[in-house]
Order: sequence, then C-alpha cells, then structure tokens
Amino acid sequence: MKFRNEHDCIGPKEVPEDALYGAQTMRAAENFRITGIPISHYPQIIYSLANIKKAAAITNHELGKLDDDKTAAIVFACDELLADKYHDQFIVDIIQGGAGTSTNMNANEVIANIGLTHLGFSYGEYEHLHPNIHVNMAQSTNDVYPTCLRLTLLAKMDQLIEDMEYLQESFAAKGKEFARVLKMGRTQLQDAVPMTLGQEFTSYAIMIGEDIERVREAKKLICEINMGGTAIGTGLNAPPRYAQIVTEKLREITGFELELSPDLVEATQDTGAYVQLSGILKRVAVKISKICNDLRLLSSGPRCGLNEINLPRMAPGSSIMPGKVNPIIPEVVNQIAFTVIGGDMTVTMAAEAGQLELNVMEPVIAASLLNSLTIMRRGFRTLAERCVSGITANEDVCRGYVENSIGLVTALNPYIGYEKSTEVANEALKSGRSVYDIVIEKGYMSKEELEQALSPESMVHTHPLNLGATCS
Repeated sequence: MKFRNEHDCIGPKEVPEDALYGAQTMRAAENFRITGIPISHYPQIIYSLANIKKAAAITNHELGKLDDDKTAAIVFACDELLADKYHDQFIVDIIQGGAGTSTNMNANEVIANIGLTHLGFSYGEYEHLHPNIHVNMAQSTNDVYPTCLRLTLLAKMDQLIEDMEYLQESFAAKGKEFARVLKMGRTQLQDAVPMTLGQEFTSYAIMIGEDIERVREAKKLICEINMGGTAIGTGLNAPPRYAQIVTEKLREITGFELELSPDLVEATQDTGAYVQLSGILKRVAVKISKICNDLRLLSSGPRCGLNEINLPRMAPGSSIMPGKVNPIIPEVVNQIAFTVIGGDMTVTMAAEAGQLELNVMEPVIAASLLNSLTIMRRGFRTLAERCVSGITANEDVCRGYVENSIGLVTALNPYIGYEKSTEVANEALKSGRSVYDIVIEKGYMSKEELEQALSPESMVHTHPLNLGATCS
C-alpha cells in the first residue's frame, strides 16, 4: 500500500494514498477500535453530514465568506455523498471519544478531498480547499454533531412510524377477520368473561396506534437544532445571521421542520430530547413485547397449551424433538425489546454524564438510539410479514373454552340473575360439566337465547340483548 504524508496538530501522519479521508480520521480509526461498526453502517449519518456541510457552504457564500469555486466544490462533494458515493471512506467507529469530533473531521476531510479533485487538485492539497478552514467554516463539532444526530433521528423516526403503521394495519386486519370468533378473555391468567378474538387483535392495533402518536410528538423536540452555536453556544467564529440562515437552508434541503433553538448555550449542552425519545422507544418496546408474549401464550401447545391461534410455521423448532415448531418471530421481537430497554439505560446514563457546556457522551447516545430505531423497524416489519399476517384462529377451541369456562356465568348474569348464576357456577365446579349445558338443562335459557347471548355482537356491545321475561 502506498501512502501520502499529512499532518495535524499532533504531528505528521501517513494516510493511504487513495484514501479520501485524512490524518485526523486515520488517528481516530486507530484510536477507536471499539464496536467494529463504522459510521458508514448508518448511511443516514453521511446524508445528514453532507446536508449540514452543504447548507453551511451555501450560507457562508451568501454571507461573503466563501468564494464561488470553493463553495461549488463543497456542494459538489456533498451531492456526491448524497448520491451514495464514497460512503466506504467513513471509517470512524460509531462509539468514540471527543464528543463526535472524529465523525465531523471524517466528513470534513472526505468532502475536502472530493472537492479538491473537482477543482483539479490532488488529495491532500489542502491549501486549495481545507477541511477545517473551508469545509468546517463557522462550525464546530459541538453544533455539527448534535445537528447531524437530530437529522438522522428524524429520518429514522419517519421510517419507524411507517413500519409501526404497517404492523398496526396487520393487527387491525386480523381484528376484522376474527370479529366473529368467540373466545374467553383472561385476567391474571384466569378465566374472566367472553369476548371475541377480533376485539383482542383490534386492541393490539389501537395500542400501536397510540404509540405512533407518541413518536410523532417526540419529533417536535428533535426538530430543534443548535447550528451556529459553534463551540459552546456563543456563536464564536460564526458571522452575524449565520445561525438563522444556515437553519433556513437546512430546512429547505432536508424538508424537516427544523427550528433554531432560542438559546444556543442551553441547546449545546442539553440532551433531554434524546432522553425523551429513548423513553418513548422503551415504551413502544415494552408494549410490543407484551403483545408478543400474548401471541406466544395464545398459540401455546398445540396439544397441551391454549392453542387458540396458529402462528405461521417458520422453521423447525428443535434439533432433538421431531415436528416441534416454535414461535420464533415473537421471540426475536421480545429480544429486540430487551435490547431497546437496555439502550434506554445507556442513553439515560450518558445524558446524565454531561458536564458544564457540553455533553461529550453523545456518540454512545447516537449509537444506542440508532441501533434501537434500526432493530425496531426491522423487527416490526418482520413481525407483521412473517407472523401476524399469517395467523389463523382455532375457532372450535376458542368456543369450547367459552362453553366450559366458569367465567361464562358472568356474561349470563344480566340474563338469569346473580342467584341462578351462582347456582350454575357451583354445580359446574362440582360436576365438571359445562355452564352452557347446565343453563339449558335447568331451563334458565333456551339454546337459541343462549346462542344469541353468546353471539359476537353481544360480546362487542356493552348492553345485553333483551330476551324478554323468560330470562328474568
């Protein structure tokens, strides 16, 4: 491998001759061999950095600080990155010391070298286009990195909402499909009162819908950025009006409803929006995990469990037990939820670790949030496509539980009264016979009246049907 010689404030540094990155990126790659996950693993980070550098260059040009040629070169380089070129040059580990400086410099150096070739120069001839002087003009890592993270989160949150809506629609469709499947509801894992399987699945769709709104609410906090604050929020080295103009340019370029923070000193150190978002992701994960627990319970068996529903058979379940098939899709989503919940603790501790005018722990906040958003998206899409859409109901099993459950008397109480319901319940417990058969045998209700009382329509509506004096 051939190398070119570069230098930074530490001293000289050899860089691969054909690398678009420079000395600072090379040092970071050597210093931070941590996760093995480079920032290029998340292309949206590169898009966000490119948009920021592009907006900054246009703003600096408009303010008379950057000439035509350098502006055009930076914009060209950013557009190349937005076109998915040169992403392999972003080699810095996602978790790093330095509050994200290595990420910012990785972008500055790559953009500078792409721009140099556009101007007809060779890599590393920074006197013509410098990573710090020109690409990073009027910027600091301390406003670039948080803004990059927020732009990246906004894009990932939109994708998460899309996949949550897809999962919600899958459960809602099953709610309609199972609308007439009568089953026994359970509380504390004990028989409660009859309901429909459709109501159960519809409730899952509603739960997801509520959380979609919470994610949308979190977006409003993430839309506030601190561009123009530079090092600590005082705007040192940024020209007047730069902060307002660069925010407007970013809003135009990205399409996000970005707002400049009213106090850039506060915004530079405050990571509360990340804590809020992380808490919402934890909420989503907890509720989806609960739903997956339900799916595993309802499908348990098939001979010695509830067996009310069938999950799609996705893979053999055992290397020793022939024919065994496990609920592997809900299981993997459970594990995604556990990861997200653990990530929330990471974000919490990293946010708490901020000191004075800056929180240097933002890289691990970024790693945790982006990992959570990525695996949640993939997990929810997998759950919808490879599990929920293929669920079928065992209607006879569901109906049999209703007819044999002591809990049925609660549903019949409005028709035959409390005393008779108690009598039927006690006899069913002693004899082992079904409530359904005892009610008919005693003449408290005819079979037709009982069927009407147990119709899905009666389970959906809160008021009992009027069956006349015979049921008083």
